[in-house]
Amino acid sequence: MTPVTTPSPSRRAEGPSGTAEGPGPEEEQALQARFDAAVAAEERIEPRDWMPDAYRATLVRQIAQHAHSEIIGMQPEANWITRAPSLRRKAILMAKVQDEAGHGLYLYGAAETLGVSRQELLDKLHEGRQKYSSIFNYPTLTWADVGAIGWLVDGAAITNQVPLCRCSYGPYARAMVRICKEESFHQRQGYELLLALTRGTDAQRAMAQDAVDRWWWPSLMMFGPPDDESAHSARSMEWKIKRHSNDELRQRFVDICVPQAEALGLSLPDPDLRWNEERGHWDFGAIDWEEFRQVLKGNGPCNEQRLARRRAAHENGAWVREAAAAHAAKHAAGGPRRSATAPAARSRA
Repeated sequence: MTPVTTPSPSRRAEGPSGTAEGPGPEEEQALQARFDAAVAAEERIEPRDWMPDAYRATLVRQIAQHAHSEIIGMQPEANWITRAPSLRRKAILMAKVQDEAGHGLYLYGAAETLGVSRQELLDKLHEGRQKYSSIFNYPTLTWADVGAIGWLVDGAAITNQVPLCRCSYGPYARAMVRICKEESFHQRQGYELLLALTRGTDAQRAMAQDAVDRWWWPSLMMFGPPDDESAHSARSMEWKIKRHSNDELRQRFVDICVPQAEALGLSLPDPDLRWNEERGHWDFGAIDWEEFRQVLKGNGPCNEQRLARRRAAHENGAWVREAAAAHAAKHAAGGPRRSATAPAARSRA
């Protein structure tokens, strides 16, 4: 993402008259009306535009959670890089994990345009004060899990994220365009991996089915709680940060996955799954929301492990960040640079 200069808090607080104290009541109303009109007209809100504090806070929370999910989400699949069954599979998986790291960086950059520092967000993640997607607190037990994650988890992510390309906040929407293109490729990779397994031996088919059985329900939880229990969904849709409710997106995902599962020759672990002619959608069974809440609280199978590894990686990489900052500061200050004639002089000597 192209770096964006973050506006200072005082500049963001100024009203039309440019007072550092912020706009008065009448100016506040005018700014709010202008913001509402821009959102209603499908115009993008940019970093230097005035925006309500609640809109800014909602974006910081959502983008940070998304960024954290990309970074933490590298771990379950990275677990299989050294055990991939072939060089081709290893190269594919390494490229995917690298993509996820890039997604996190795009999103942290988008969050920084809202006046929050990347270090602050990472501190909140490491201290457990900001969440990431519950799906990444489940273990990857077999090679088939890599395929199930690609097909189901990345598939759910695409369903959720494609509408974000039309998010009302410009930097987030633009970051999502590239992310969704790469996530779409990841979903196809996962589907292709499962297809190869289902066309293999009985043991390989059983491994693929077992992975789908374990990842199906957590994938449905990725869209968040039911609409009547979601604390943020309605407001985010009003501001056009989100375009669809959690339940709408979850239904869309189920409708997409059922025919794909049939094409793979795999069954989805839901005895209540059936086509509803009247609704024109697939009915599905009840989700265990208590499991979802427990994982979010930190009681999932891998919560402690995921955060511990993330903290260790951040601490072990401190010297790299310090060296990069020192290098950038030296060049920003016009530090010594090698003379263009120096190599020629040395060769003559």
